[in-house]
Amino acid sequence: MPGSTVEKRDYYEVLGVARDADAQVIKSAYRKLAHQYHPDKNHGAKDAEDKFKEASEAYAVLSDPEKRAKYDRFGHQNGGGFEDFGFAGGASINDIFGDIFGEMFGGGARRGRARTRGSDLRYHHELSFEEAAFGATARITIPRSKLCETCRGSGAKPGTGPRTCPTCHGQGEIRLTQGFFSIARTCHHCGGSGQVVVDKCPTCAGQGSTRDRATFEVKIPPGVDTGTAVKIEGGGEAPPVPNGSPGDLYVVIQVRDHPIFSREGTEVLCEMPISFAQAALGGQIDVPTLDGPDTLKIPSGTQTGKVFRMKARGIPSLGGGGRGDQHVRVVVETPTHLTKEQKELLERFAALSGEETHPRARSFWEKVGDLLREKTKA
Repeated sequence: MPGSTVEKRDYYEVLGVARDADAQVIKSAYRKLAHQYHPDKNHGAKDAEDKFKEASEAYAVLSDPEKRAKYDRFGHQNGGGFEDFGFAGGASINDIFGDIFGEMFGGGARRGRARTRGSDLRYHHELSFEEAAFGATARITIPRSKLCETCRGSGAKPGTGPRTCPTCHGQGEIRLTQGFFSIARTCHHCGGSGQVVVDKCPTCAGQGSTRDRATFEVKIPPGVDTGTAVKIEGGGEAPPVPNGSPGDLYVVIQVRDHPIFSREGTEVLCEMPISFAQAALGGQIDVPTLDGPDTLKIPSGTQTGKVFRMKARGIPSLGGGGRGDQHVRVVVETPTHLTKEQKELLERFAALSGEETHPRARSFWEKVGDLLREKTKA
């Protein structure tokens, strides 16, 4: 109908957020909508493109404190839209929303160039309990890529060199106009480097790198545990471009179980069997530690399950700061395969034993008696 106008939707309604939403909520809402309706994911879908533009327009205003305040006060004035808030048509989406699309689509105009760093590598290395506690030096050999010695990483045959990419003309990116926006995408022909290799190196077939095996001596610090990663800078894959830098190597530690010890952080735990006589009479017992055998004093009348602490006999703190303790849980062993004489002695001991000898048993039966009396009264 002549003279009719299409009423613009409220920006908060477009993004689906409350009017008092903070910047992070607004950003998250826009990222979700932009990812859903982005033209690259909805080729030729006019409705999706319109919704993408609408969401982008709303975010451009509400993400700017000054423009948001102006919008909250005046709303859509005189046909409003971007132009009322200082956005003329043809603006680059990378300039307006660089932080959003840098995260979502791997860059844009400012990050469209090919990566210049090699990939990181991960290597799992197993250590004994003692090596993890006190540190060790490990010698490892891993397969990885290295810069081709023939072409020095260029990928081109000696005597030749890479040429300017005919698709992006050396820019490393292609700009596509999507209605209101100009969107930058990494060039598919050169991968963002801006150059292509025509005469390929015979050694690396134009890849710029070859496979190799590298050996490293890795110093494992004291106090590591399963999952600790030791970083070796430059130990990863070769860079994809001659002037790039290699990735890093992460040596991830796996600690073998110990037949005697276990650990909780820097604390070492172990169980120590003691005889009935040692528990009853007390004395000194030999206890294994990470530093070798040591003596532990057991008081008379020690009960099974009692835990004793040996200070500074645990795991050194990673990065320094002292050592943890060792906790020894004693377990009283019941004698088996008794001789006739041993049985007679125990029977005599049992006959001589009274309540004073077994205070815990006396307390237990006192509690049983109290329960029976309460049940009788009821």
